[in-house]
Amino acid sequence: MAQPLMPHATASWLVDNTSLSFEQIAEFCGLHILEVQAIADDTAATKLTGRDPVRAHEVTQDEIDKGQADPEYKLKMTKGPEQVRRTKGPRYTPVSKRQDKPDGIAWIIRNHPEISDGAIGNLIGTTRTTIAAIRDRSHWNIANITPKDPVTLGLTTQRELDAAVGKASKATGDEPQPTDTRLEGDREALIAQLQAERVNASRDTDSTLHGGDAASQARALFDDPFKR
Repeated sequence: MAQPLMPHATASWLVDNTSLSFEQIAEFCGLHILEVQAIADDTAATKLTGRDPVRAHEVTQDEIDKGQADPEYKLKMTKGPEQVRRTKGPRYTPVSKRQDKPDGIAWIIRNHPEISDGAIGNLIGTTRTTIAAIRDRSHWNIANITPKDPVTLGLTTQRELDAAVGKASKATGDEPQPTDTRLEGDREALIAQLQAERVNASRDTDSTLHGGDAASQARALFDDPFKR
């Protein structure tokens, strides 16, 4: 069921301006009856300013009148609140992370100079003016800007950054050559095989040395029978 845009403020207004029961107000606003009771007793954690749902076109006065006449009547909303839809524009960055943007921009400029200012703006959600100021070191806070990975800062994702790097490299003709990863899964097996070959080679060497010493001793005894 649709609810008022500001349920607590609406409940406060209905408590002060109508004779609706707490159950009706709670049902209409999507609140627990104890919350409405707290608002009525002025014991709510926050002091609320009432919001008129009639002026907000969320309910008609006729609906309120029906509810006041019949305690069992459930008020019906005229329409639900309009859903907020974000329009197309720069990437939204939470307020808590906006101070990290210059650090992320500086990191990209230093480590990926092939990425254009427009691509940086799309990645981090900033303006070309800010990017240019950091690039030519005329930014007002340039002394405190430290290049930091924008992925670590939470300003973009690794996938988006890799895509931007790949696109920029392709545009400049510096696209990296693909790496052969076919043997990555056999790396441990290859290491084990090399170790086994080394062990076998060491054994063969020891066997040869020991065998040579025995032959020398036999020849010496044959040549000098007094040593027997």
